[in-house]
Amino acid sequence: MTDPATNNSSSAQDSTQQPAAQQSDEGLTFRKSQRTATLTGFRIHSIGSCVPEHVVSNAELEERYGFEPGWIQRRTGIAERRFAPADQATSDLACVAARRAMAAGNVSAEEVDLLVVGTFTPDYTCPSTACLIQNRLGLDAPAMDLQAACSGFMYALATAAQFIVTGNAATALVIGADVNSRIVRPDDQRTAPLFGDGAGAVILRAGNADQGLLKYQLGADGAGGCLLDRPSGGTARPLTAADINAGEHFLRMDGRSVFKWAIQAVTDSISTVLEQADCATDDVSLFVLHQANLRIIDHAMKVLEIPSDRVMNNLQRVGNTSAASIPLVLDEAVQQGRIRPGDKVLMCGFGAGLTWGTGLFRW
Repeated sequence: MTDPATNNSSSAQDSTQQPAAQQSDEGLTFRKSQRTATLTGFRIHSIGSCVPEHVVSNAELEERYGFEPGWIQRRTGIAERRFAPADQATSDLACVAARRAMAAGNVSAEEVDLLVVGTFTPDYTCPSTACLIQNRLGLDAPAMDLQAACSGFMYALATAAQFIVTGNAATALVIGADVNSRIVRPDDQRTAPLFGDGAGAVILRAGNADQGLLKYQLGADGAGGCLLDRPSGGTARPLTAADINAGEHFLRMDGRSVFKWAIQAVTDSISTVLEQADCATDDVSLFVLHQANLRIIDHAMKVLEIPSDRVMNNLQRVGNTSAASIPLVLDEAVQQGRIRPGDKVLMCGFGAGLTWGTGLFRW
Protein backbone atom coordinates (compact mmCIF):
# COMPACT_ATOMS: atom_id res chain seq x y z
CA MET A 1 0.00 0.00 0.00
CA THR A 2 1.40 3.37 -0.97
CA ASP A 3 1.39 6.20 1.55
CA PRO A 4 -0.98 8.78 0.01
CA ALA A 5 0.96 11.63 1.56
CA THR A 6 4.11 10.67 -0.33
CA ASN A 7 2.48 9.47 -3.55
CA ASN A 8 4.12 11.21 -6.50
CA SER A 9 0.83 11.24 -8.44
CA SER A 10 -0.08 14.87 -7.85
CA SER A 11 -2.80 16.91 -9.54
CA ALA A 12 -0.22 19.10 -11.25
CA GLN A 13 -0.91 19.70 -14.91
CA ASP A 14 1.01 17.51 -17.36
CA SER A 15 0.53 20.09 -20.09
CA THR A 16 0.06 23.85 -20.00
CA GLN A 17 -0.97 24.38 -23.59
CA GLN A 18 -3.79 26.82 -24.13
CA PRO A 19 -7.11 25.43 -25.42
CA ALA A 20 -7.66 25.71 -29.15
CA ALA A 21 -10.85 27.41 -30.29
CA GLN A 22 -12.91 25.70 -32.97
CA GLN A 23 -15.91 27.06 -34.84
CA SER A 24 -19.15 25.18 -35.41
CA ASP A 25 -21.45 25.68 -38.36
CA GLU A 26 -23.48 28.11 -36.24
CA GLY A 27 -20.39 30.17 -35.41
CA LEU A 28 -20.28 29.00 -31.79
CA THR A 29 -16.86 28.57 -30.20
CA PHE A 30 -15.91 25.17 -28.82
CA ARG A 31 -12.69 24.62 -26.96
CA LYS A 32 -10.39 21.65 -27.23
CA SER A 33 -7.88 21.39 -24.40
CA GLN A 34 -4.64 19.43 -24.22
CA ARG A 35 -4.42 19.80 -20.45
CA THR A 36 -4.57 16.57 -18.48
CA ALA A 37 -3.50 15.46 -15.03
CA THR A 38 -2.72 12.25 -13.15
CA LEU A 39 -4.16 11.32 -9.77
CA THR A 40 -3.39 7.84 -8.48
CA GLY A 41 -3.13 6.25 -5.08
CA PHE A 42 -6.87 5.94 -4.45
CA ARG A 43 -9.54 3.40 -5.29
CA ILE A 44 -13.29 2.99 -5.47
CA HIS A 45 -13.90 0.85 -2.42
CA SER A 46 -17.63 0.29 -2.96
CA ILE A 47 -20.61 1.61 -4.87
CA GLY A 48 -24.37 1.95 -4.55
CA SER A 49 -27.25 3.45 -6.50
CA CYS A 50 -30.93 4.34 -6.37
CA VAL A 51 -33.65 5.12 -8.91
CA PRO A 52 -37.30 5.87 -8.09
CA GLU A 53 -39.81 3.04 -8.41
CA HIS A 54 -42.16 4.89 -10.76
CA VAL A 55 -41.51 4.01 -14.41
CA VAL A 56 -42.63 6.49 -17.06
CA SER A 57 -42.82 5.00 -20.57
CA ASN A 58 -42.62 6.80 -23.89
CA ALA A 59 -46.18 5.71 -24.62
CA GLU A 60 -47.36 7.45 -21.44
CA LEU A 61 -45.68 10.72 -22.40
CA GLU A 62 -46.97 10.48 -25.97
CA GLU A 63 -50.52 10.00 -24.77
CA ARG A 64 -50.38 12.62 -22.01
CA TYR A 65 -48.74 15.44 -23.97
CA GLY A 66 -49.46 14.52 -27.56
CA PHE A 67 -45.84 13.88 -28.47
CA GLU A 68 -45.15 12.40 -31.88
CA PRO A 69 -45.40 8.59 -31.59
CA GLY A 70 -42.02 6.92 -31.76
CA TRP A 71 -40.08 10.21 -31.88
CA ILE A 72 -38.47 9.82 -28.46
CA GLN A 73 -36.92 6.42 -29.03
CA ARG A 74 -35.86 7.17 -32.60
CA ARG A 75 -34.08 10.36 -31.58
CA THR A 76 -32.65 9.33 -28.22
CA GLY A 77 -32.74 5.56 -27.75
CA ILE A 78 -34.69 6.04 -24.52
CA ALA A 79 -37.68 3.77 -23.92
CA GLU A 80 -38.53 4.71 -20.33
CA ARG A 81 -37.28 6.71 -17.37
CA ARG A 82 -37.89 6.93 -13.60
CA PHE A 83 -39.60 9.91 -11.97
CA ALA A 84 -39.45 10.66 -8.26
CA PRO A 85 -42.79 11.14 -6.46
CA ALA A 86 -43.70 14.59 -5.13
CA ASP A 87 -42.41 13.81 -1.64
CA GLN A 88 -38.97 12.63 -2.82
CA ALA A 89 -36.13 15.10 -3.38
CA THR A 90 -32.54 14.83 -4.56
CA SER A 91 -31.27 14.26 -1.01
CA ASP A 92 -33.69 11.35 -0.54
CA LEU A 93 -32.34 9.44 -3.53
CA ALA A 94 -28.79 10.36 -2.58
CA CYS A 95 -29.15 9.04 0.96
CA VAL A 96 -30.43 5.68 -0.30
CA ALA A 97 -27.54 5.37 -2.76
CA ALA A 98 -25.05 6.40 -0.07
CA ARG A 99 -26.34 3.86 2.44
CA ARG A 100 -26.13 1.13 -0.20
CA ALA A 101 -22.55 2.08 -1.04
CA MET A 102 -21.63 2.10 2.64
CA ALA A 103 -23.30 -1.27 3.22
CA ALA A 104 -21.60 -2.79 0.18
CA GLY A 105 -18.21 -1.75 1.56
CA ASN A 106 -18.98 -2.38 5.24
CA VAL A 107 -18.31 1.31 5.92
CA SER A 108 -19.83 2.97 8.98
CA ALA A 109 -20.95 6.59 9.19
CA GLU A 110 -18.18 7.21 11.73
CA GLU A 111 -15.56 6.33 9.13
CA VAL A 112 -16.68 8.82 6.47
CA ASP A 113 -14.66 12.03 6.79
CA LEU A 114 -15.57 13.82 3.55
CA LEU A 115 -18.77 14.21 1.52
CA VAL A 116 -18.89 15.69 -1.99
CA VAL A 117 -22.19 15.80 -3.87
CA GLY A 118 -22.46 16.50 -7.60
CA THR A 119 -25.90 17.89 -8.42
CA PHE A 120 -27.55 20.70 -10.34
CA THR A 121 -30.99 19.98 -8.89
CA PRO A 122 -30.41 20.72 -5.18
CA ASP A 123 -33.21 20.42 -2.64
CA TYR A 124 -32.83 24.11 -1.89
CA THR A 125 -30.66 27.01 -2.99
CA CYS A 126 -29.53 27.11 0.63
CA PRO A 127 -28.62 25.02 2.61
CA SER A 128 -26.59 22.73 0.39
CA THR A 129 -27.92 19.29 -0.41
CA ALA A 130 -24.65 17.86 0.93
CA CYS A 131 -25.35 19.34 4.35
CA LEU A 132 -28.82 17.77 4.38
CA ILE A 133 -27.30 14.39 3.50
CA GLN A 134 -24.52 14.79 6.07
CA ASN A 135 -27.06 15.37 8.80
CA ARG A 136 -29.32 12.46 7.81
CA LEU A 137 -26.42 10.01 7.55
CA GLY A 138 -24.93 11.21 10.82
CA LEU A 139 -21.53 12.04 9.36
CA ASP A 140 -18.76 13.95 11.12
CA ALA A 141 -17.41 15.36 7.89
CA PRO A 142 -17.19 18.49 5.76
CA ALA A 143 -19.92 18.45 3.14
CA MET A 144 -20.12 20.35 -0.12
CA ASP A 145 -22.20 20.55 -3.28
CA LEU A 146 -20.44 20.72 -6.63
CA GLN A 147 -22.42 22.00 -9.61
CA ALA A 148 -21.17 20.81 -12.99
CA ALA A 149 -24.49 19.43 -14.27
CA CYS A 150 -24.01 16.16 -16.18
CA SER A 151 -20.25 16.28 -15.54
CA GLY A 152 -20.96 16.58 -11.82
CA PHE A 153 -19.88 13.08 -10.84
CA MET A 154 -16.52 13.34 -12.62
CA TYR A 155 -15.84 16.73 -11.05
CA ALA A 156 -16.86 15.42 -7.60
CA LEU A 157 -14.77 12.26 -8.01
CA ALA A 158 -11.63 14.21 -8.91
CA THR A 159 -12.23 16.71 -6.10
CA ALA A 160 -12.68 14.09 -3.38
CA ALA A 161 -9.75 12.04 -4.67
CA GLN A 162 -7.42 14.98 -4.02
CA PHE A 163 -8.23 14.70 -0.30
CA ILE A 164 -7.61 10.95 -0.28
CA VAL A 165 -4.31 11.09 -2.18
CA THR A 166 -2.91 13.91 0.00
CA GLY A 167 -3.91 12.09 3.17
CA ASN A 168 -6.40 14.75 4.25
CA ALA A 169 -9.28 12.27 4.15
CA ALA A 170 -9.33 8.53 4.70
CA THR A 171 -12.86 7.66 3.55
CA ALA A 172 -14.69 9.92 1.13
CA LEU A 173 -18.31 9.59 0.07
CA VAL A 174 -18.94 10.89 -3.46
CA ILE A 175 -22.50 11.17 -4.75
CA GLY A 176 -23.98 12.11 -8.11
CA ALA A 177 -27.70 12.78 -7.82
CA ASP A 178 -30.37 14.68 -9.72
CA VAL A 179 -34.16 14.90 -9.81
CA ASN A 180 -34.45 16.26 -13.34
CA SER A 181 -38.21 15.73 -13.62
CA ARG A 182 -38.69 18.86 -11.44
CA ILE A 183 -36.75 21.22 -13.70
CA VAL A 184 -37.97 20.27 -17.19
CA ARG A 185 -41.10 21.63 -18.83
CA PRO A 186 -43.32 18.50 -19.00
CA ASP A 187 -44.81 19.27 -22.41
CA ASP A 188 -41.50 20.09 -24.12
CA GLN A 189 -41.08 17.13 -26.48
CA ARG A 190 -37.45 17.93 -27.32
CA THR A 191 -36.19 18.15 -23.74
CA ALA A 192 -38.48 16.62 -21.12
CA PRO A 193 -38.47 12.99 -22.38
CA LEU A 194 -34.69 12.84 -22.22
CA PHE A 195 -34.44 13.09 -18.47
CA GLY A 196 -34.98 10.80 -15.53
CA ASP A 197 -34.18 10.85 -11.81
CA GLY A 198 -31.57 8.89 -9.88
CA ALA A 199 -28.52 8.82 -7.62
CA GLY A 200 -25.24 6.94 -7.49
CA ALA A 201 -22.61 6.90 -4.77
CA VAL A 202 -19.06 5.64 -4.36
CA ILE A 203 -16.77 5.26 -1.36
CA LEU A 204 -13.17 6.31 -2.00
CA ARG A 205 -10.19 5.10 0.01
CA ALA A 206 -6.41 5.01 -0.42
CA GLY A 207 -5.21 2.54 -3.02
CA ASN A 208 -2.04 1.28 -4.63
CA ALA A 209 0.21 3.62 -6.57
CA ASP A 210 -1.20 2.39 -9.89
CA GLN A 211 -4.88 2.69 -8.91
CA GLY A 212 -7.07 5.69 -9.61
CA LEU A 213 -7.04 8.21 -12.43
CA LEU A 214 -4.13 7.29 -14.68
CA LYS A 215 -4.99 10.36 -16.71
CA TYR A 216 -7.95 12.69 -16.59
CA GLN A 217 -9.24 15.94 -17.98
CA LEU A 218 -11.78 18.35 -16.51
CA GLY A 219 -12.87 21.04 -18.93
CA ALA A 220 -15.23 23.96 -19.27
CA ASP A 221 -16.40 26.29 -22.01
CA GLY A 222 -18.72 28.93 -20.60
CA ALA A 223 -19.13 30.44 -24.06
CA GLY A 224 -21.68 27.71 -24.69
CA GLY A 225 -23.54 28.16 -21.42
CA CYS A 226 -26.62 29.53 -23.17
CA LEU A 227 -27.06 26.26 -25.07
CA LEU A 228 -28.34 24.49 -21.96
CA ASP A 229 -29.62 26.70 -19.16
CA ARG A 230 -32.39 27.79 -16.79
CA PRO A 231 -32.83 31.53 -17.41
CA SER A 232 -34.78 32.53 -14.30
CA GLY A 233 -34.20 31.88 -10.62
CA GLY A 234 -30.69 33.17 -9.90
CA THR A 235 -29.29 36.50 -8.76
CA ALA A 236 -28.92 37.72 -12.35
CA ARG A 237 -32.62 37.16 -12.94
CA PRO A 238 -34.59 36.56 -9.75
CA LEU A 239 -37.70 34.44 -10.14
CA THR A 240 -40.91 36.36 -10.85
CA ALA A 241 -44.52 35.37 -11.35
CA ALA A 242 -44.23 36.41 -15.00
CA ASP A 243 -41.22 34.14 -15.51
CA ILE A 244 -43.03 31.22 -13.90
CA ASN A 245 -46.05 31.76 -16.13
CA ALA A 246 -43.74 31.84 -19.15
CA GLY A 247 -41.87 28.72 -18.03
CA GLU A 248 -38.56 30.55 -17.83
CA HIS A 249 -37.60 28.63 -14.69
CA PHE A 250 -37.48 25.36 -16.63
CA LEU A 251 -34.44 23.86 -18.30
CA ARG A 252 -34.08 24.80 -21.95
CA MET A 253 -31.74 23.34 -24.53
CA ASP A 254 -30.55 24.04 -28.05
CA GLY A 255 -30.62 20.35 -28.92
CA ARG A 256 -28.92 20.58 -32.31
CA SER A 257 -25.95 22.57 -31.05
CA VAL A 258 -25.59 20.55 -27.86
CA PHE A 259 -25.65 17.32 -29.88
CA LYS A 260 -22.81 18.49 -32.12
CA TRP A 261 -20.81 19.87 -29.19
CA ALA A 262 -21.22 16.68 -27.18
CA ILE A 263 -19.90 14.46 -29.96
CA GLN A 264 -16.86 16.69 -30.33
CA ALA A 265 -16.30 16.90 -26.56
CA VAL A 266 -16.52 13.13 -26.14
CA THR A 267 -14.27 12.21 -29.06
CA ASP A 268 -11.70 14.93 -28.42
CA SER A 269 -11.40 14.42 -24.67
CA ILE A 270 -11.29 10.61 -24.85
CA SER A 271 -8.66 10.75 -27.60
CA THR A 272 -6.56 13.24 -25.62
CA VAL A 273 -6.75 11.28 -22.36
CA LEU A 274 -5.89 7.96 -24.00
CA GLU A 275 -3.06 9.47 -26.04
CA GLN A 276 -1.47 11.17 -23.04
CA ALA A 277 -1.89 7.99 -20.99
CA ASP A 278 -0.16 6.07 -23.81
CA CYS A 279 -3.14 3.74 -23.83
CA ALA A 280 -4.89 2.17 -26.82
CA THR A 281 -8.65 1.72 -26.93
CA ASP A 282 -8.07 -2.06 -26.93
CA ASP A 283 -6.46 -1.73 -23.49
CA VAL A 284 -9.68 -0.34 -21.97
CA SER A 285 -12.01 -2.97 -20.52
CA LEU A 286 -15.12 -0.81 -20.38
CA PHE A 287 -16.26 2.60 -21.62
CA VAL A 288 -18.82 4.34 -19.41
CA LEU A 289 -20.17 7.55 -20.91
CA HIS A 290 -22.72 9.98 -19.56
CA GLN A 291 -26.10 8.62 -20.61
CA ALA A 292 -27.43 11.62 -22.50
CA ASN A 293 -28.49 10.22 -25.84
CA LEU A 294 -27.77 6.86 -27.46
CA ARG A 295 -27.10 8.56 -30.79
CA ILE A 296 -24.33 10.67 -29.23
CA ILE A 297 -22.72 7.63 -27.64
CA ASP A 298 -22.99 5.46 -30.76
CA HIS A 299 -21.66 8.18 -33.04
CA ALA A 300 -18.69 8.94 -30.77
CA MET A 301 -17.83 5.26 -30.37
CA LYS A 302 -17.97 4.81 -34.15
CA VAL A 303 -15.57 7.73 -34.67
CA LEU A 304 -13.21 6.27 -32.05
CA GLU A 305 -13.63 2.75 -33.50
CA ILE A 306 -14.65 1.29 -30.16
CA PRO A 307 -16.74 -1.92 -30.39
CA SER A 308 -20.18 -1.86 -28.81
CA ASP A 309 -19.43 -4.83 -26.54
CA ARG A 310 -17.04 -2.64 -24.52
CA VAL A 311 -19.57 0.16 -24.02
CA MET A 312 -22.22 -0.13 -21.31
CA ASN A 313 -25.48 1.81 -21.46
CA ASN A 314 -28.62 1.93 -19.35
CA LEU A 315 -30.33 5.09 -20.62
CA GLN A 316 -32.86 2.91 -22.44
CA ARG A 317 -34.35 2.15 -19.02
CA VAL A 318 -33.57 5.23 -16.91
CA GLY A 319 -33.01 8.11 -19.33
CA ASN A 320 -30.54 10.93 -18.75
CA THR A 321 -30.00 11.10 -14.98
CA SER A 322 -27.37 13.87 -15.20
CA ALA A 323 -24.77 13.58 -12.42
CA ALA A 324 -26.12 10.15 -11.45
CA SER A 325 -25.65 8.54 -14.85
CA ILE A 326 -22.02 7.39 -14.62
CA PRO A 327 -22.23 5.89 -11.10
CA LEU A 328 -25.52 4.19 -12.02
CA VAL A 329 -23.82 2.43 -14.92
CA LEU A 330 -20.75 1.63 -12.82
CA ASP A 331 -22.93 -0.01 -10.18
CA GLU A 332 -24.62 -2.18 -12.79
CA ALA A 333 -21.27 -3.09 -14.32
CA VAL A 334 -19.84 -4.14 -10.96
CA GLN A 335 -22.92 -6.21 -10.12
CA GLN A 336 -22.71 -7.95 -13.50
CA GLY A 337 -19.00 -8.71 -13.08
CA ARG A 338 -17.98 -6.53 -16.00
CA ILE A 339 -15.35 -4.68 -13.94
CA ARG A 340 -12.56 -6.55 -12.16
CA PRO A 341 -9.55 -5.39 -10.12
CA GLY A 342 -6.86 -4.02 -12.39
CA ASP A 343 -9.26 -3.23 -15.26
CA LYS A 344 -8.99 0.10 -17.03
CA VAL A 345 -12.34 1.90 -17.20
CA LEU A 346 -12.84 5.04 -19.27
CA MET A 347 -15.44 7.41 -17.85
CA CYS A 348 -16.67 10.50 -19.66
CA GLY A 349 -19.22 13.07 -18.51
CA PHE A 350 -20.41 16.11 -20.47
CA GLY A 351 -23.15 18.68 -20.15
CA ALA A 352 -24.35 22.12 -19.16
CA GLY A 353 -21.84 24.79 -18.38
CA LEU A 354 -20.59 23.72 -20.83
CA THR A 355 -18.46 21.19 -18.94
CA TRP A 356 -16.83 17.84 -19.49
CA GLY A 357 -14.83 15.39 -17.43
CA THR A 358 -13.02 12.36 -18.84
CA GLY A 359 -10.90 9.93 -16.86
CA LEU A 360 -8.99 6.70 -17.49
CA PHE A 361 -9.45 4.85 -14.21
CA ARG A 362 -7.59 1.74 -13.10
CA TRP A 363 -9.93 -0.25 -10.85
